[in-house]
Amino acid sequence: MRNIPVDVSALTFVCVSPPRPKLVNQDTGEVKTDRNGQTVFTVGLSAADPMGRVDLLNVAVTGDQSITLGEVVTPVGLVAFPWEAVLGGEKRWGVAYRAERIAPVSAPASDSSAPAGVA
Repeated sequence: MRNIPVDVSALTFVCVSPPRPKLVNQDTGEVKTDRNGQTVFTVGLSAADPMGRVDLLNVAVTGDQSITLGEVVTPVGLVAFPWEAVLGGEKRWGVAYRAERIAPVSAPASDSSAPAGVA
């Protein structure tokens, strides 16, 4: 499959669904693992652009991420890839997302050049 790098520089991401193990099979509860045997997690993110448009993405990431609901985050190494499958006799397709990790956005540093008491 072709991985398409996603430029996240103009987007703001917020965690809308905390990390949960990705399932291979909903019926059996089998959890997806990567090539190294580590659990793959799914994180729900909202992605807002400067114009105020918002999309919801489920992003796959290896290993549990230390992020919480409502936290502003950055998906590091975010890629999109098209997929196609026949499920239950019906052809389905879409775009899936994967990241190396989901990093919390740190609070902006205070401007040390401003005089005390001036914001």
